[in-house]
Amino acid sequence: MTFLFISEQIRFKNKSNTVVLASIITRNPPGYDPLEICIENCALCKKMLGAWFEGPLCAESCIKYKGKLVPECEDYASIAPFLNKL
Repeated sequence: MTFLFISEQIRFKNKSNTVVLASIITRNPPGYDPLEICIENCALCKKMLGAWFEGPLCAESCIKYKGKLVPECEDYASIAPFLNKL
């Protein structure tokens, strides 16, 4: 399976002076493993948030979804399922 991501978005004007938004889509760099990054982010969030973050649940989610839902520690929406109230 090959993953693609948008690495850059650019704006320019074409010949008719219309603003065009273009996305440059590239293949993932060699050695990029979304599952590995997902699990590493779970560990980082656990370090940052301590007991409020359910690290094992996060890692299980990485495995279940094969790294497609990567948690970002500073993005509440991506980590909300793994937070607890203590």
